[in-house]
Amino acid sequence: MDNGASSYRRFLEGDESAFDEILKTYRDHLVFFINRYVQDYAAAEDIAIDVFMQLIIHRHRYNFKTPLKTYLFVMGRSRALDFLRRRKRIQLEEWSDGADEPGDFSALEESLFADERKRVVNDALMKLPEEMRAAVHLVYFEQLTYEEAARVMKKNRKQVDNLLYRAKAELRRIIGEEGRLLI
Repeated sequence: MDNGASSYRRFLEGDESAFDEILKTYRDHLVFFINRYVQDYAAAEDIAIDVFMQLIIHRHRYNFKTPLKTYLFVMGRSRALDFLRRRKRIQLEEWSDGADEPGDFSALEESLFADERKRVVNDALMKLPEEMRAAVHLVYFEQLTYEEAARVMKKNRKQVDNLLYRAKAELRRIIGEEGRLLI
């Protein structure tokens, strides 16, 4: 898909189905990324929709010099920070859809351990400073390169590298304290 650029070119030429491809490919990742900032899934969805609307309204702002994913994430980060500035402080509310009911006890036990591991990792990530959390998310969850993550975060590659190094050390410390029973 050429990092979304070919689909966007087709969209610019009038192929409406190409925008559907872009939306399908990047929507969930963008919502998840924005949610890391705003800690409100509904607000993250609204912000992501706004980002895609800006892509439609201002069709020629994207210049194809960076991957489309990076461009969307830069806009998403900017909109998320604007949202936070307007809202000042957010209350974090955790909710989950609930786990599927496994058929036997060992599957239930494994499911509980997996859920607990995810909870510990997520809690540890939430304890990191915002910049470290964003760097971890972009590089490890979204699989952006260090250079792309640096563009999204408006930093240079070395700063992202340093943030990730410090984030990993901090995660080891936090998870080491809280996760001993999970190993």
